[in-house]
Amino acid sequence: MLPRARRHHIDPDLPFCTPVARPSLPRAFREAPLLPTRWGPSEPRYALLINPFYPKDPHASFGKHVLTPTLALTSVAASTPAQWRVEYWDENLLRGALPSEPLPEVVGITVHLTFARRAYELATWFRERGTQVVLGGLHVMSWPDEAAPFADALAIGDGVTLWPQILADLESDDLKPRYRTMFATDYAADPAPRRDLLPRRSFLTTTSVNATRGCHNRCDFCYLSTKGVKMPYRMRTPESIAAELIDDDQPYAVFTDNNLGSDHDYLFALCRALTPLERIWSAAVTIDVTDNPALVRAMALAGCTGVFIGFESLSDNALRNARKKTPRADDYARRVALLHDHGIQVNGSFVLGFDEDRRDVFARTAEWVEENRLECATFHIMTPYPGTPLFRRMETERRLLHKDWSCYDTAHVVFQPKHMSPEELYQGYAWMYQRLFSAASIWARRPRDRSAVLPYLAMSTLYKRSNLLWSVLIRHDLTHAVWRPLVELTRRRHIGFRRRLAKRPAASHPHQDTRAASVVSAGV
Repeated sequence: MLPRARRHHIDPDLPFCTPVARPSLPRAFREAPLLPTRWGPSEPRYALLINPFYPKDPHASFGKHVLTPTLALTSVAASTPAQWRVEYWDENLLRGALPSEPLPEVVGITVHLTFARRAYELATWFRERGTQVVLGGLHVMSWPDEAAPFADALAIGDGVTLWPQILADLESDDLKPRYRTMFATDYAADPAPRRDLLPRRSFLTTTSVNATRGCHNRCDFCYLSTKGVKMPYRMRTPESIAAELIDDDQPYAVFTDNNLGSDHDYLFALCRALTPLERIWSAAVTIDVTDNPALVRAMALAGCTGVFIGFESLSDNALRNARKKTPRADDYARRVALLHDHGIQVNGSFVLGFDEDRRDVFARTAEWVEENRLECATFHIMTPYPGTPLFRRMETERRLLHKDWSCYDTAHVVFQPKHMSPEELYQGYAWMYQRLFSAASIWARRPRDRSAVLPYLAMSTLYKRSNLLWSVLIRHDLTHAVWRPLVELTRRRHIGFRRRLAKRPAASHPHQDTRAASVVSAGV
């Protein structure tokens, strides 16, 4: 089905003459929990793994923080030796102060750029009370010398491989200051994440899964292009992925791979393994999965209801200069229509602030999103992560405004744009969220199939326009309870859609019967 002709035009000056209201941000979403005021004695062979608090972007949905748990720490937990007791703690679930009675013998803290300061604060608190601290994560890989003063040991690289050795050295009183290994091991041999450690009620689904590791792209703004990071593309067996979905017994799974579609043959095989399970799932892929309509059909038959696609820009020059391998931007609309024809929702991700971007980029992008009825859109201010080619270029050109890592979160402007002021870039970014999350835009992007409109509106309203409700759901562990009925309804609708789709010849277009609207888009 070809995309419909352009229906409307947005004035390029509209983002700059429209007042943008700053959404309210409850205190619990902008300030970290208080540190414990009481603590007990240290318990030998007790390890606590912590995902630190980070302030939330008031323009985006709070729901994305409880969509699914991080795999990094639950995967590390799975490699913990049997003689150790291990617990998982996520400060973003608003469950109060850290567990401290008893104190752990060792604490492992994942460090990301935006919450490095909080990670160091936690590390200092524990070390002052005699707990050994191990820091790992993306920021430790790219900036180890900064993290070193706050840790007894650094895990640089693949934490799943390093963690057992760190604990063994701790037991033998031979802890080393740095452990380093990149991601060269057989990914298929990694243990399944310890989902039993998770508070199920706090997440929409606990079935977050990585089937692959790495990506065929090395965009100059992506953390995968960080100097020294070597992450070759690796795959786990489709059968082991299917087994994980069965074991966790959730109706909805989220693949958190950088790009599940990097290897089309592998994705075909994975779809064959998932089809009999009658689950629904979403994943991040690149738009080139639509090179082969048979692959899109296989994804739909296997239960795919939503994809997160990093379009990044509608400018071919911007994409080329960022070293992103992608089809031409003027073919994006046709490819989105192909996904929609197979009942697959699209969450489009866009980066704002490329050197090729001018003031009209905001209106053009919003116009394209609405014309092509993307169910969800995610926006990011261009952010030069330390160690990436983009960071080095910005630093050489003296365009970095500061190095306050807490603002390197894609929601703040930290560099001097080429064709607009920092204030204009931020205004355009805030306007994009205000417009695309508005009731008028949500309605304009409703599915063409009438039977899919109500589920779509339920998803959009709950996800995009209910941040105050999210704060209540998260505080009271109601996320899973509220979303589960909607997800189950979607799963049942999608099973019916799959049966109808399977009866049609592969070459036919199913767009006249796309009653398979997802309740939540991928990667939100």
